[in-house]
Amino acid sequence: MGEAEYESLPTDNLWQHLLAGGMAGIMEHCFMYPVDCVKTRMMVLQPSPEAKYRSLYEAFSKIIKTEHTRALFRGIGVVAGGAGPAHALYFSCYEVTKKYLTKANTRSTVLAQGGAGAIATLIHDGFMNPIDVVKQRMQMYSSPYRGVFHCVSSVYQTEGLSAFYRSYTTQLTMNIPFPEHSPPVVDPSLRGEGPRHGGSCGKDIPDCRC
Repeated sequence: MGEAEYESLPTDNLWQHLLAGGMAGIMEHCFMYPVDCVKTRMMVLQPSPEAKYRSLYEAFSKIIKTEHTRALFRGIGVVAGGAGPAHALYFSCYEVTKKYLTKANTRSTVLAQGGAGAIATLIHDGFMNPIDVVKQRMQMYSSPYRGVFHCVSSVYQTEGLSAFYRSYTTQLTMNIPFPEHSPPVVDPSLRGEGPRHGGSCGKDIPDCRC
C-alpha cells in the first residue's frame, strides 16, 4: 500500500477509533508496567528499608531477588482490563467531538482540537483514576491486599467511594493542558502540510506537496 493510499483511508469509523485506541492503551500500560511499579515505590516519602532504591537498575535487581519477578506485575490485570476501554473512550470521544466542534467553528481548528481533547480527558481520567488507585496500592511494597477485588472492596469499605477519586482533579490539572498544546505540533495540517497525491494536482491546490 502506497503512502497516498494509506493517507486516503477513511477515519470516520467509530469502531476503528475504539479498537485502535484500546489496543494502544493496553500495550502502553502493560509494556511499561514494571517501570511504573518501580516509579510508584520510589515516590514514597518514607519507604520501608527493604524498598529503598537509588536507581532503576537497583530497584529491578532488588525486587526480583527478594520478591520475585511477579512482584513487578502485581495489579497488571486491572490495568490491562481498564486501559483498553479508557483509551478507546478517549480516542473515539476525541474524534467525534473534534468533528462536531470543527463544523461548529470552522475558523479555529486549534480550539476545536483543544476542546475535544479536554472533554475526552475528562472521560478518560474519570474512568482511569479508580484503576490507578488500585494499581498503586497493589504495587506498594508489602501491600496488604491479596488481589484486585480484595483491594477494591477494602478501600470502598474503609474509605468510601471518594477514595477512588481523591486525585482526580490533580490528574486533570496534569492532563488537560496536553491536548491544548499538542495539536499544533502533531497535526500535519497545522504545520502547513497539505494533502498528498499520487500525481500532479494543478495550481488550484496551493498546499499540495506533490
